[in-house]
Amino acid sequence: MYYIVAIKSGPNWGNSQQIARMLDNFKKAKTILRTNAPRRVIEAVNGCCYGREINEDKGDYRKLCGQAFWHFISGVETLYVDIIEPLGREARKPNWKVQQCYTSLVNKFTKELLENFCEADGRLNWQKIVEYNSGRTPPSRTPR
Repeated sequence: MYYIVAIKSGPNWGNSQQIARMLDNFKKAKTILRTNAPRRVIEAVNGCCYGREINEDKGDYRKLCGQAFWHFISGVETLYVDIIEPLGREARKPNWKVQQCYTSLVNKFTKELLENFCEADGRLNWQKIVEYNSGRTPPSRTPR
């Protein structure tokens, strides 16, 4: 048995043109693989890293999502729960360095906003903001 696998992010990954292209690619791959072995059994699989699909049989291919896909490629029934799901959870945890950089940038932009576009009492000077954003003269140049 030979498998042709197209790996996609999730079950709703593409529009009708993208799915048609995947099917065309499956067909071409099957033709090539059968060149020297016409009786070779080949199955096309659309594998989705997450989600679920109730009807896996799509006629020309199988659609396996989430745990079904990870089991298919590994042979381990619980791979998704044991490894994949915890990896995703860890990746979503805040990164201290990224958070520190983000905070610094927010502070820098706040300082620039206060210095350049606010009145002494903290009110926004909308005229300066509009001139900076949409004025005829770029902010870094003086009018001629």
